[in-house]
This record gives sequence, structure tokens and C-alpha cells, in this order.
Amino acid sequence: MRIVTPRSRLRLATASAAAVCGLALVIAATGATGSTARSTKVTITGGHATDPRDGGRPVVLVTAALGVPTAVFRKAFSGVSPAGAGEEPDPEQVQRNKAALLAVIAPYGVTNERLDEVSNSYRYNGSAGELWRHSAATARAVVRNGRVVAVRLVSAGAGYSSTPRVTIKGYPKVKVRATIAYGKDLATNGRVAKLTLVRG
Repeated sequence: MRIVTPRSRLRLATASAAAVCGLALVIAATGATGSTARSTKVTITGGHATDPRDGGRPVVLVTAALGVPTAVFRKAFSGVSPAGAGEEPDPEQVQRNKAALLAVIAPYGVTNERLDEVSNSYRYNGSAGELWRHSAATARAVVRNGRVVAVRLVSAGAGYSSTPRVTIKGYPKVKVRATIAYGKDLATNGRVAKLTLVRG
């Protein structure tokens, strides 16, 4: 026959409490069922619209790269006679156009070489289905307990002239707002700087 003393009762109680504590720590470390976060695909489309005043030219990208106000560039371009769609410009016409542009934008520190570099970077033939130089942004959404809790930008991309559309696979009602940033660096001009989950 086992005799239970007050001291043995204390030892049993202490052991039981330790076991419960250990179990709680395991649950905390592994996470309760259904609470683990997972990621899902985010699709970023569009973002290459141009202002109707610019005849298809991505002026917002060009002016950012040159460091010239958009209104100033548009004024300068009003003195330019570009070649028609799909046509090769006449060399003399090119020189006249560049002279007209530089007369207005040179005071902003734009050189002939920089104008050539930027112009070549954003030159494209839209009638042939082309688009100026660009790279796509990528992102992933964080889902916890069936709910999107965050959107993480993986790659910022570049060459966006307007706000792209952002959708999350399996969550068509979730809204995400993209913020585009512009600058002089051609490699990052028109990048997605931030993705914001819009709370309904």
C-alpha cells in the first residue's frame, strides 16, 4: 500500500504543472492549427498608359529621367515635328527636333548626350505592338486564417507610366494600391515603390 504524504502530493503537483507548461510551450512554438501564414500569387498588370496629349509618348518617364518639369517638356515638344508611325526620321529633321528641344530644356542641365540616352531608352514602335524598355514588378500576398494580411513587394520593376492593376489569386475582392516612383536612374525610373493593402 502506497502512503501519500503532503510532501509527495507537492512533488506530483509540481510535475503536473511542468508537464502542462511544456505542452503550452510546444503549442506556442508550432502554432495552433490554421494560424500558420502562407503566401499566394499577386498579379501586377497594365501600368503603361500615356497622357492623350503626348501622342503615345511616355512623357512622365522621359521628363523624370531628364529632370525637367512635364509642362516644360510638353512646351518644348510643341516645336518638334516627329516622323510618322513606322517611318524612319530624316537625319536633318532629327537635328532640328533636338535643337528645338534643347533650346528649352538645356537650362535644366540636359545635355545632347543625355537627351539621346533617354530618348533611345523610351523609343518604341507602338503600331508594331512594341513597348518602351520596362521590367515587371512582382509581389506575394501573406494569408493567415483565410485572410490577406499583407502584400510584400518582391521586385519593384521599372518603366511604369501609370498605376498598374494589382490582383491577388483567390481573393478578387481584396484591393491593393500601387505607388509609382520616378527618378533620373533609367534602371529604376517608373518603379513600384510601395503596395498598400486597402482595408474595406
